[in-house]
Amino acid sequence: MLAIISDAISVLAVLLMPAIGVLFAEVLSAVTARPLRPTMRGPRPRIAVLIPAHNEAAKIGTTLCSVVAQMRATDRVLVVADNCTDRTAVIAAATGAEVIERSDVGRRGKGYALDFGIRHLESDPPEVVIVVDADCQVSEGTCDRLARSCAQSGRPVQALYLMKAGLQAGLRMRVAEFAWAVKNHARAAGLHRLGLPCQLMGSGMAFPWTSIAAANLATAHIVEDLKLGLELARAGTPPLFCPDALVTSTFPNSAEGIKKQRTRWEHGHLNVILTQTPQLLLAALKPRNFGLIALALDLSVPPLALLTMISAVVWSASLFLYLRTGVHLPLALATADCFFIGLSVLLAWQQYGRKIISLSKLALSGLYALWKVPLYARVLFARQVAWVRSARDDD
Repeated sequence: MLAIISDAISVLAVLLMPAIGVLFAEVLSAVTARPLRPTMRGPRPRIAVLIPAHNEAAKIGTTLCSVVAQMRATDRVLVVADNCTDRTAVIAAATGAEVIERSDVGRRGKGYALDFGIRHLESDPPEVVIVVDADCQVSEGTCDRLARSCAQSGRPVQALYLMKAGLQAGLRMRVAEFAWAVKNHARAAGLHRLGLPCQLMGSGMAFPWTSIAAANLATAHIVEDLKLGLELARAGTPPLFCPDALVTSTFPNSAEGIKKQRTRWEHGHLNVILTQTPQLLLAALKPRNFGLIALALDLSVPPLALLTMISAVVWSASLFLYLRTGVHLPLALATADCFFIGLSVLLAWQQYGRKIISLSKLALSGLYALWKVPLYARVLFARQVAWVRSARDDD
């Protein structure tokens, strides 16, 4: 019986190694490789910034101010007021944005709003469409950099998209901000510096008109951006990362808002891992599509808290086994897993996390992982599959 347990723990430790290896390789590349700089040559294409908005009256005004200031006379800013019951449409129109309203309570979700906006743009299509969420701030020069990179490459381009904790945020939200920076900044930068594509992140996404107009957007998929990026990669246009373009937003402060947001993101991510990764690898291996292989491997990495939690459990089991039997192979394999996760986190913190959280507080991040145990348990027993808007602080 002990031999079976030893073999099972060893197998689990080995199964974790590919995901941990990808995480380590991406972070190591981010902190050591020479950055790739876009050329940014040629004329700026005609832009349409598309902003889907559902009851965003509290934030849509500041979002639009950050966007409208970057527009030229031939550009457009289109807000889709999607099933709104507040003053989102009125406030958006007052800023000078073009506003269309959509009412369809049976088909809710960002994907439907995006499709509605694209169909509206068909009568006078731009060269590049930039998608920005209605609660984001778009840094100066971002629209220009995204549009030029998109036009030059003929591929979708993803800005650096960061989520910020509030000034009075506690440990949990600081750890969440750091985990977001690892995923969207460190890992994306690592792929970029290796000359590889990245995943789409949901906001700050630029698309050639021909790509976005042909995309299947009208779905209620829980992580529509991740799904769209994979579909475009399969079609031969994997997204590029543009680290010089910056879009930011803030985490909700309310417990209910945090719970809904994390559930949607992480259940959606895990669902895509389980359903899409094997298909992507098979689709990429035959033609040796290294960009698609890189995206599949990147997709296979679970959320950092979950990966750390599983590795810690496997290590604890292997230590218990070693103390009882003296069998050391499972402990050696599990220790290697934990070492490379720890090294990845430390390297990412050194480069991207110093301003977010202190190292001493980061050491307490196990408490954050414990808080998420019920969230991950629901993946097995009550996985969220439908889009649900996160509750805002002002709701």
